[in-house]
Amino acid sequence: MIPYLRWFFVVVLVTMLAVTLWAGQHTPLWAIPREVGRHPWFIACLFDAYWGFLIFYLWVAYRERCLGKQLGWLVAILCFGNIAMAIYMLLLLWRLPKNATPSDILLRPS
Repeated sequence: MIPYLRWFFVVVLVTMLAVTLWAGQHTPLWAIPREVGRHPWFIACLFDAYWGFLIFYLWVAYRERCLGKQLGWLVAILCFGNIAMAIYMLLLLWRLPKNATPSDILLRPS
């Protein structure tokens, strides 16, 4: 299971970096047209994304015992979204043996 998850999060990271670089080359983030930023579906997508980021962060905060790491990952997730989340998962997954169980991933290490 672990090798498949590693590949999955590598794909997530690579595609998110690629699409972010592509979008940044076409339009800077601060140059989004005003009508886009006010569009109801744009706002709904932002709420959906950031609630998802915060839900994932709650699990990170549960797993990490150090307040500094908890706060660092909060900032990273809120600023970089799925890129930071994929990096967190890859760091976690590379520390685990190939025969790790789902509970080794989901639960706080003892």
